[in-house]
Amino acid sequence: MIMNAKIARLFGLVVLAGFAALTLLQKPIAGETRREADGARLLRGAIDLHFHTDATSPDGTPEQANIATVKLARTRGLRGVVLKNHFEPTASLAYMLHMEVPNIELFGGIVMNRTNGGMNPAAVEYMATRIKGAPGKIVWMPAGDSEIESRTSKKANKPFVAVSRNGELLPATKEVIALIGKYKLTLASGHISPEDAMMVFREGRKQGVEHMIATHAMDLAGKMTLPQMQEAVKLGAVIEIDYRNAFDDGAIRVDAMRKLGPEHCFISEFWTKVSSPKEYGGLDGVGAFAEAMRAKGFTNRELDIMFKDNPAKLLGLPVH
Repeated sequence: MIMNAKIARLFGLVVLAGFAALTLLQKPIAGETRREADGARLLRGAIDLHFHTDATSPDGTPEQANIATVKLARTRGLRGVVLKNHFEPTASLAYMLHMEVPNIELFGGIVMNRTNGGMNPAAVEYMATRIKGAPGKIVWMPAGDSEIESRTSKKANKPFVAVSRNGELLPATKEVIALIGKYKLTLASGHISPEDAMMVFREGRKQGVEHMIATHAMDLAGKMTLPQMQEAVKLGAVIEIDYRNAFDDGAIRVDAMRKLGPEHCFISEFWTKVSSPKEYGGLDGVGAFAEAMRAKGFTNRELDIMFKDNPAKLLGLPVH
């Protein structure tokens, strides 16, 4: 009994020490508010799977992120980002940029859009096999060039990249999905319709794809309903929710995350300000987001799952 009492006291001291260490980690450093410290904690080790790097257009429309933003992400303690461009592959860019910006994991991917050759198996195979270190990780279905976006566009007869026809996936779509499975890449639904997305996820499961993403699941023309998202989760997909609009529309996206479970969701695009001047990963903003999520019943551990663990798993990386 005496020995058991000693063990119990020792265990209690260890637990108290753990809580003390956690408190110290969350305390602000000099010049940093408690909210900023909270934001810094959440970003440390996070991975942004949707880091847009489209170049500035001739009419002056600015890029969403650039090299300075990558460096800022590194400063914020992010573990990594996946560069995305709707119009160009980004795996080679990730490879070259990593030589200039070390100490952050940089990955790329390809969107099956018209400028990338449409549903292009050759481009997927090149990305998977011909770049040192295989930084190409994600293959997105059409985004901006999807059929549903064409049908709802104000532009008459807007061209699109077809994924299916008459309720069946096209042979090229199945070939792309087969390559995603073969090379252990990540399949993302892009901006296609929920019905096409479900067919893509079913084919992905059939073809042995291990990692799948329901891109912008509750946004754009192809909004998914809760039952559709639940079906996607059963097929093995993880639901993507944008950081920037998670609390819009009465926080319906946050409520959906609660119903689906944090283990089936992840947060992307950590833009804390999207109007001029734009800001990526602002510590006060991320801290405020964490506060709002906790007010909705999410724990710090659940936030870490959605900012860190699930993105790492989707890239086939070890969870830290």
